Amino acid sequence: MRVLGLMSGTSADGVDAVLVDFRAPVHRPRWRLLSRATLAYPPELRHSLIAFGQGATCCAADILELAEAVTEVQAAAARACDPGGQAELVGCHGQTVWHRPPGPERRGSSWQLLQAPLLAGLLGRPVVHDFRAADLVLGGQGAPLVCPADEALVGRIAGWRAVLNLGGIANLTLIPPGCGPERHQLLQGWDCGPANTLVDLAVERFSGGELTYDADGAWARQGQVNDAAIQGWLQEPYFQQVPPKSTGRELFGRADLDRRLQDLAAAEVAAGRAGEVAPATALATLTAFTAAVVAHDLQRCPRPVELLVAGGGARNRFLLDQLRHRCRGMVVRPLADLGIADSDREALGFALLAWWHHCGQPGNAASVTGARAATVLGMRADPPGRAEPRARRT
Repeated sequence: MRVLGLMSGTSADGVDAVLVDFRAPVHRPRWRLLSRATLAYPPELRHSLIAFGQGATCCAADILELAEAVTEVQAAAARACDPGGQAELVGCHGQTVWHRPPGPERRGSSWQLLQAPLLAGLLGRPVVHDFRAADLVLGGQGAPLVCPADEALVGRIAGWRAVLNLGGIANLTLIPPGCGPERHQLLQGWDCGPANTLVDLAVERFSGGELTYDADGAWARQGQVNDAAIQGWLQEPYFQQVPPKSTGRELFGRADLDRRLQDLAAAEVAAGRAGEVAPATALATLTAFTAAVVAHDLQRCPRPVELLVAGGGARNRFLLDQLRHRCRGMVVRPLADLGIADSDREALGFALLAWWHHCGQPGNAASVTGARAATVLGMRADPPGRAEPRARRT
């Protein structure tokens, strides 16, 4: 079956689209990537999405227009990736504007902005969406969801294998070995903490809105990493929390950036300097912080022999240098070496989750999210006038 996957991550920079052909067996599919496309959000839309996700006041009419605008960009990305309309099914994550993990006295919830029936109508294809809800209802974190897809798509090797996604948030998948005494261990995965969220927000602030990200980490490379600040930050509750755990801009957003910049400014004063942290030093420290968070988590789990890196952060050479420096003893290389480009991994994962929904195959991993059971993920929206067929194995 040919499935179109659409993904827009926490960075809210646009939509990644892939067209994939999946074949049985369902749990370890044979797959072929047919085409890919990336479409940026218009600057005003991106600004509105980030502001809304950071708590900006928004009336009902504005939220409706945001959802419609997001849906139209998703449709445009789908057409760019699949101009001939080959896809039989679409898997669309939508745009996360708020994620609330479950707590001791409240259930978890997650909001992905999308008008799925509209998208189905625009594309003339059924759309599977709202992937996180079923896992959350079962007491899970609702994230990260693509860990089972990682295992199915990249496979196992002789030792533990890690897949690191550096989007807005850094998340890890730990795949057990394919042989030996640990081959029966469960799949693991969790959100480590910030990847590009804080860095991108800082770049936007320091550049007066002219830049939205630090291309190749070139600005950060001009600064000096404050390792003392990083070691202090690693003692915060989220980084001491054991999995399952998930997070987003609700924890690592503008208010968090303000606090960390204040910490760095205070360190300048304590060192007898002016008290204003240089932008390059702030960016160097925030970028190194992402690598340190990942290294910190990898010290507390089965040690992988290799770390496969995907997402926008994989194109930041300063960040990759920091990862190699802090994750010594393992091979750090791009997931693209396995044929999955930086921007493909999550779109490919949600295409697979949509296919699994079609086949009636559970898509979550209780060992990752903490859900009480494995379950089929997503809801299906059909184009107007088209009835949903019975699920079948393809």
